[in-house]
Amino acid sequence: MEKERRLPRWMRRGARAAADSAAAALAREELLLDTARAGFPLAPAAHPQGYGCSCERIGCPNPGRHPVSLAWQTQATTDPDRLLAWLRADQEANFVTATGVTHDVLDVPARAGHAALERLAAEGTDTGPVAVADPDRMLFFTATRGTPDDEDEWWPCVLDCLPETMDEHPGLRWHCRGSYVLVPPSRVTGGPGSSVRWLRAPGLPLPEPLTLLEALTDACAEVARAEQDASLTHG
Repeated sequence: MEKERRLPRWMRRGARAAADSAAAALAREELLLDTARAGFPLAPAAHPQGYGCSCERIGCPNPGRHPVSLAWQTQATTDPDRLLAWLRADQEANFVTATGVTHDVLDVPARAGHAALERLAAEGTDTGPVAVADPDRMLFFTATRGTPDDEDEWWPCVLDCLPETMDEHPGLRWHCRGSYVLVPPSRVTGGPGSSVRWLRAPGLPLPEPLTLLEALTDACAEVARAEQDASLTHG
């Protein structure tokens, strides 16, 4: 303690900043590994950089929210050594999980998600892992319907969402084959501290999607009606 008092204040601040940075890096690693341990295949993604995207594409339409490689589906893995190598190569990297392999994701507006969570809790229905994606989405992780033994048994859904069609689904989106979502530890555009974070841990059992679908679709419809009414009132 006496030795620390003799150190200049700027040196003490620098040492504490370095310790905080190391702790933050370890926390990001643990978040990533927890997600992989849950069986979600992961691939590196771009991250916000200044007012744009680390991919450096001029006018990137989805800054910080897309995979780095076009081969993300084949890259996606749960191997911890590979994941840590990616993260340590770029400590700011975001990560996506490929859906339709081991899990699907039901992606809804955050207001609808919170309302659905209350209803599902009152009904005693387990929701499994849930993440919040700033600024305005909530992600419900479920078992997948996308990998049947018999290809004829797979059934499509009008809610199915691919990366290039996400804007066509402002309400409920169903991420299955060929789609992805960002997972913690990801930072996103939308203001300081905007991120993707777990609301319910990734290690929870995955529910069947149909057990959540009614509550989520009802909540989305209620939010849409409320927004429409508000628009008419203020219009």
